[in-house]
Amino acid sequence: MSKYYDCLPHFSRIMAGRTPAMHIDAATLEEFEAWKHIARAKLTELLGFDKMRRTDPRPELISTEKMDGYTREKWTIYTEPDVVMPFYRLVPDGIGKGEKRPVVIAPHGHGSCGKEAVAGNGFFPELDDSIRKHSYAYGVAAVRKGAIVFCPDSRGFGERREIDYQRDDAGARLSSSCYYLNFMARPLGMCVTGMWVWDLMRLTDYIQTLDDADPDRIGCIGLSGGGMLTLYFTAMDERIKYAASSGYFYGFRQALLELYNCSCNYIPHMWENFDVDDIGSLIAPRPFVIETGTEDPLNGSGKLGNVIPFVESMRRAYRLAGKEDLLYHDIFEGPHKWHGTVSIDWIEKYLFSGDGR
Repeated sequence: MSKYYDCLPHFSRIMAGRTPAMHIDAATLEEFEAWKHIARAKLTELLGFDKMRRTDPRPELISTEKMDGYTREKWTIYTEPDVVMPFYRLVPDGIGKGEKRPVVIAPHGHGSCGKEAVAGNGFFPELDDSIRKHSYAYGVAAVRKGAIVFCPDSRGFGERREIDYQRDDAGARLSSSCYYLNFMARPLGMCVTGMWVWDLMRLTDYIQTLDDADPDRIGCIGLSGGGMLTLYFTAMDERIKYAASSGYFYGFRQALLELYNCSCNYIPHMWENFDVDDIGSLIAPRPFVIETGTEDPLNGSGKLGNVIPFVESMRRAYRLAGKEDLLYHDIFEGPHKWHGTVSIDWIEKYLFSGDGR
């Protein structure tokens, strides 16, 4: 064929000419706090939380393995009455009797075999390559700072893959069932992103019951899909006191509409109501690091021009709260990967020392 009549330009024009209904437009701190309340209620609706049910977590220890400087425990909990989440708990050596350590939740992205990459468990060559390529073992970096780290499988990944991917070949292990879960969920008024955020909130409930975990010093860090989860989760849950999102902060039109991404990014009615700066503004004024690689293709066609204006828009929320220094944009030369400089250092600065709280 010599000519095509596609609809992408049509949808792009619609989105370019529309201000999201929930776009932050606060001029005072009081207006900002009022907007946060309304915006978070709208996000609760869009993420489908009303369709999910709380339950007793029923924790079960599956295995324990001594590592270099920490112990890697494998656990499961229930996040809904019939939904199980497996996760690694990385516990640093040297925790004293009665001591409570800061906690870091470290969700993964794609190409990770779920929790395995974040926990540095490259148990087959293709996964080991992915860990090196993306600097994926940020859970290990966090436990080496002295925090207790939780590395969960998101629904559709790792040990939570749906039936079509429940094989042991490298391709299936590194793949995910995002699209299948979203297709099942959306006709029921749900979405896979909402289920992921719900699971992290229920994991946080469980963490707050643990004797060695400080319930008031919990952070979240993640790359790519893990960066997306960090963004939405921290926006929705104020128990998270510090966060770092890598490879996932850009204007939605260029990065998600014009550059098609995984189906997990597509939440019904989201773009009518929010862009990335609005969701990020719900994190203010808590400490937040955004990592952006200059050569990351997921930034969209505008490259840094599709990132920096949205960071600066979000910065206005921090300015209203008088906490502009708690938002840090780490722009580094490189591709789509975890950078892990300021983002890891701030674990010590804001979870251990308590600065900025």
